[in-house]
Parts: sequence; C-alpha cells; structure tokens
Amino acid sequence: MPTLLWLQAGACSGDSMSLLCANNPDLVEVLNNYQIELLWHPSLSPQSPEQLGHTIERINAGEQELTVLCIEGAILTGPEGTGMYDTLSGRPKMSVIEELAEKAHVVVAIGTCASFGGIPAASPNPTDATGMQFCREEHGGLLDSEWRSAAGLPVVNLPGCPVHPSTVIQALLGVLLGMPIELDGLNRPRMFYSSVVHQGCSRNEYHEFDVEEFAFGGKGCLFFNLGCQGPNTMSTCNIELWNGQNSKTRAGIPCFGCTSPLFPKEQDFFATAKIGDIPITLPLGVDRANYMAYKGLAKAATPKRLLDRKNEI
Repeated sequence: MPTLLWLQAGACSGDSMSLLCANNPDLVEVLNNYQIELLWHPSLSPQSPEQLGHTIERINAGEQELTVLCIEGAILTGPEGTGMYDTLSGRPKMSVIEELAEKAHVVVAIGTCASFGGIPAASPNPTDATGMQFCREEHGGLLDSEWRSAAGLPVVNLPGCPVHPSTVIQALLGVLLGMPIELDGLNRPRMFYSSVVHQGCSRNEYHEFDVEEFAFGGKGCLFFNLGCQGPNTMSTCNIELWNGQNSKTRAGIPCFGCTSPLFPKEQDFFATAKIGDIPITLPLGVDRANYMAYKGLAKAATPKRLLDRKNEI
C-alpha cells in the first residue's frame, strides 16, 4: 500500500486549505479509491505529535515505507544555520525533513514557499528561509541541486500561493502510481506549468488591442497599468478555474505571479513598471521592438465595442 506523509514547515496552511477544496475527486476519494495510507497531515490526522514522532522513527529505521513525502512551507534554517526557529519534538524541523527525504520514494514541495522560499524568503528574510531544492531562483535550498530521491527524481515543485487543488491531487496521483513526470528547469511538472495565466483570461481581447484600465472595476486589461503578471506567469488559473468558476483576473484582480521563483517581487503589486508606455517586463517570448510596433497598430484598429467596454467577460 503506498503511503503519504505531509509535514508543514514555515507556512500559513494555505495549501492545505486549498487541498480541502479539491473535488472530482476530492482527497478522501483519492485515498480510499487508490488505497493510499495517509501517515500524517497536520490538519487532518487525529494522531498526536508524539505519535507522529514514533511514525518518523519507524520510517528512519526502515520499518515503515514512505512513498511520498509532501512538504508545505518554507524551510527555516535560522538562526545561524541551526534551524531552531522551527522545531518538531525539540529537533530542527529542517533536520527531520532532510532525514525523511532520504527515505522517501518521491519528495513533493507543495506551494511556492516549499518550492522556492516564497514569502518567508523575501527580503530581508529574517528566518533564513529557503525552499526544498531552490532558494528563490537559485539552485540549492535545504537539499543541494544534485540531490535525487529513491525514484531518481529531484524534489517535484508545485508552486502556487496557494497551489491549485486539482494540481496537487493530479500530481500526487501521478507520483503515487509511478507515472512518468516531465519536469521543467524549475522542477515543475510541465503538464501544469507550461501555459501562462494569460491563456484563457477573459480580458485577452482587451490586451490584444491595448485597451487598458487605470483603475479597478473595469473590463479592460490589467497588464499595462495595474501590475498583472498573467502574460509571464506559468499556471493553470484561467484554464482550470478555481472552484470551477473563477480566477483572479476574471474577478478583476491582477495576477501576482505567485508560481514564480521570485514571488513576491519587491515592487508594487498594483502598478506596472514601464519605460514610456511599454511595460518593462513583457509577455514571455515577446521581442520589445516588435511588441511596440504591434501595439501601435493594434491600438489604431481597436473595435468600438471594446473601447466602449461592451465586450462580455
């Protein structure tokens, strides 16, 4: 029987809360239908922390199989490399996680904090937080860049703040069932992180014709003035809607780029840094000179219905 153990490090539990919103299937269906034993989850398990300690001892002694180790939250290595800012039964949690990673068949970083350090690792990073195998965009976190699990995989990163519940469920099923997983250069499964948030956005037509919003509440594009990072952020948010109904951009909130290794960026979330009228950070794969020429032509050809904001979203 495959087993799963989920530990929380420096986190807000947002990824666990997201996971509880999964449906078709939900977590309980996955565990029951595929006969997966949940050894521990901080929000779902009835066992005491003392019982968790016994389970960890059995894993380290080779008496209990550990198929998948899930880590939620950044690894807090401070103060001064001791890891004592975050402990489990009096031990630095980073040491506990490192030992368990050596026993697990596959290790999965759940959320941007576990993947890259996330909010805890943002400047000035007072707790010396890092990700499992990355620190922000740099290789090497708790585990060095050459580390591989028993299955021969690096840490599988599922970034998001929080990560989409369907992404967690599908990825966990994949690794538990031993399906092949193609990872990108940031150790993210390509099946979930190969399209940008801009794809599927209901404001796409406004973006193409450079119909911009300068304040919230309108139907136009949020990229040019209001800080939306959807055109350069890899995620499924507008392909697989949250709760099957909505996304941030559809609700009129800019994408913050939460699946990116540099999230959160040191800039205003609700403003777009520009050179002249052109954003400094352009959509992925776009050449600046061609972009400026294209936008000039597109703006001149904008349909009146878009200028009047009569396009339904």
